[in-house]
Order: sequence, then C-alpha cells, then structure tokens
Amino acid sequence: MEYVIIIEKNANGWYTGQCEQIPEAISEGATLEELKENMADAIKMVLDYKKEETRQHYLGRKIFRRRVAVL
Repeated sequence: MEYVIIIEKNANGWYTGQCEQIPEAISEGATLEELKENMADAIKMVLDYKKEETRQHYLGRKIFRRRVAVL
C-alpha cells in the first residue's frame, strides 16, 4: 500500500514529513531519501500500535474478521 507524505523543509535544512492518511505518523530526515525511510518506519509503528490497541478493545469478545479491498 502507498501513502502520501506531506513534506516541509525546516529552518535547519532537514525535511519533516507527516502522512496524509495517518496523521499520527510523523518523522524527519536530513535528506528526502532518509525522510522516506523514516516515514515508512513511522507508518508501520503507528499501524502496529493501532492494530494492537484494537485487538485489546475486542479481547474476550466473540468477533470475526474479513478483508476488504480499497481501490
């Protein structure tokens, strides 16, 4: 899956980024490539956290899961 990153070059010359679809994912990098790598890590961390948080919410309850494709 691909995400859109909002990028800004700050006063110290570094790049800061925030994921448009997952605003909690924020990072920075000295170069655009470093920012891209750091943002991928930030997005993964936020998604993993949210997944675990959701699992804890439904712990002990009778549920079922299904996949859905978003185009």
